[in-house]
Amino acid sequence: MSETQLDLFIIGAGPAGLSAADVAAREGLSYLVIEKGLIADTVYHYPVGLTVFSTVNELEMREGTLKPCREKPTREELLSHYVHFALERDLRINTEEEVVQIKGNETEGFLIETTRANYVARRVLFAIGAMSRPRRLGVPGEDLSKVHYRFVEPFPYVRKDAMIIGGGNSAAEAALFLAEHGARASLVIWRADWENRDPKKGAIKHWVREPLEREIALGHLEVIFCAAVEEITEREVVIRREDGETIRLPNDVVFILIGSEADFTLLRQLGVEIMPAGLTSIPVYDPETFETNVGGIYVVGHFTHARHIKEAIAVPRRIVPLIAKELRGEKQIV
Repeated sequence: MSETQLDLFIIGAGPAGLSAADVAAREGLSYLVIEKGLIADTVYHYPVGLTVFSTVNELEMREGTLKPCREKPTREELLSHYVHFALERDLRINTEEEVVQIKGNETEGFLIETTRANYVARRVLFAIGAMSRPRRLGVPGEDLSKVHYRFVEPFPYVRKDAMIIGGGNSAAEAALFLAEHGARASLVIWRADWENRDPKKGAIKHWVREPLEREIALGHLEVIFCAAVEEITEREVVIRREDGETIRLPNDVVFILIGSEADFTLLRQLGVEIMPAGLTSIPVYDPETFETNVGGIYVVGHFTHARHIKEAIAVPRRIVPLIAKELRGEKQIV
């Protein structure tokens, strides 16, 4: 495999990666974005037709460029916005190519091996989301073909027994979609999650909760307060309720939507330190430059405290010029 020499190697083509590529191009850096999925892959994996409830100014790549038909954009409108941003600027992005290994250091450069080629880069920026490793329950039957970790659309499950397990917005939205479109839906949730009203602690957003409660009142959705999911079988799910009673519910499909874990494999291989951050973990990084404890390795977006889309877009605009300035200084010294 041939080696391509680069100033900046960007892993991930979500909003953070697109923003970094745009700035790198304007700074005159030789760069490449590698994405193991598609452009804006996390958005692509949102449920079909989903309304994204963040405000437009928190999502758009440039002010005034995201113009949804209604107040809030749909999944399709947002996905189109990010794709056209990349196309209009002719950003250098390789999709469906995965990084396998990274070696080296900032002095000699980093050797990056992917599923297609080898690259050498002076700096590496991780702009990867946290959707690649869905959390599992660890219960018997979880590997059955009827068990899913992503909800796409409700229509295959009309008049079927559909169970959603989870306490966040993804689970609540899936339960709402299924209940609204004719599934016999049940939401298995821990009471603390249901009663949580603190948006900083992952509470179900009010614009999801209100229609969800209407579906409950109409009898279209059953809420089961859970102590544990004990087993999934071909035709049933065994639940231990919070009162200790064990129940067996008829079931055709299960959606386990309890969050995802970031994949730190490549960062750990490079020697980047990982620290606890609330319910998850993040790499150790400088809050000004977003450089990790390993020189020449940077993180943005979901791997940091600035994980909201608005900040994921804004941070590369601050740090990529710093990287460019540093690299230009190195060239002068050489």
